[in-house]
Amino acid sequence: MFGAEMKIIECPRDAMQGMEPFIPTEDKVRYLNQLLQVGFDTLDAGSFVSPKAIPQMRDTAEVFDQLDLSTTQTKILAIVANTRGAEEACRHPAVTYVGFPLSLSETFQQRNTNKSIPQALDTLNEIQDLCVQSGRTLVTYLSMGFGNPYGDPYDADIVSRFTDILNILQVRIISLADTIGVATPDQISMLFSRLAGDFPGIEFGAHLHSQPASAREKVEAAVRAGCRRFDGALLGFGGCPMAKDELVGNVATEVIIQCLTDLGAPPKLNATALARSLEMAKPVFGRH
Repeated sequence: MFGAEMKIIECPRDAMQGMEPFIPTEDKVRYLNQLLQVGFDTLDAGSFVSPKAIPQMRDTAEVFDQLDLSTTQTKILAIVANTRGAEEACRHPAVTYVGFPLSLSETFQQRNTNKSIPQALDTLNEIQDLCVQSGRTLVTYLSMGFGNPYGDPYDADIVSRFTDILNILQVRIISLADTIGVATPDQISMLFSRLAGDFPGIEFGAHLHSQPASAREKVEAAVRAGCRRFDGALLGFGGCPMAKDELVGNVATEVIIQCLTDLGAPPKLNATALARSLEMAKPVFGRH
């Protein structure tokens, strides 16, 4: 019915990053290795960022060293905030995708990466070069992709202008991130339809945060508008600690799976491994 196969990107990194206290490295490794058995397209598994900024991710390199990739086709994505982090990510053999958050909001770009938007674009260009040289693929997240809480300028034309810049830089995967959960189904439908028509060479993803009651309608709007790439986190944990004081969790992966299944596009996943992952997620996140 929908043509291209749906891709689900599971985001335990997003779910873990704002949590306190520190989740033991062995717990992260055990959980991530379980997730690798489910059949997700990609695992957003860690961040090569300053431990002062995100203390929870200070063991990413150690965690990645212990991932068992021998029996999975799932690819590993690592988030970075600067060129130094990208260099580290590109050196690690587990990493296929390097993710960089580019904000449509100047305020959030400063809060998230201590850079202006022009500086962030310069960094993104450097990261793209590193990815090409090392055989990795850059995934750019357009943070505050559906609006921001700071009063910074935002509309669909701004999204298109940023996308055009990324297109010129040969970025081929862009994920629209609803960092604070303000997107409406109509807005999601309009943006994905417009961007897919204007930039057919780019794969657009949906990185949605939402209150549980409105999560499914947002996912369905994206699917019907042509989106085939969805970020989620089991049980709906997560939220960006740099965005605002009150975090809005990621859309729960199980909601995405059920929505796609009901629409006639069930993802090809190992149901037993998924059920085991859901059980493991509860103690990993529930006690932190």
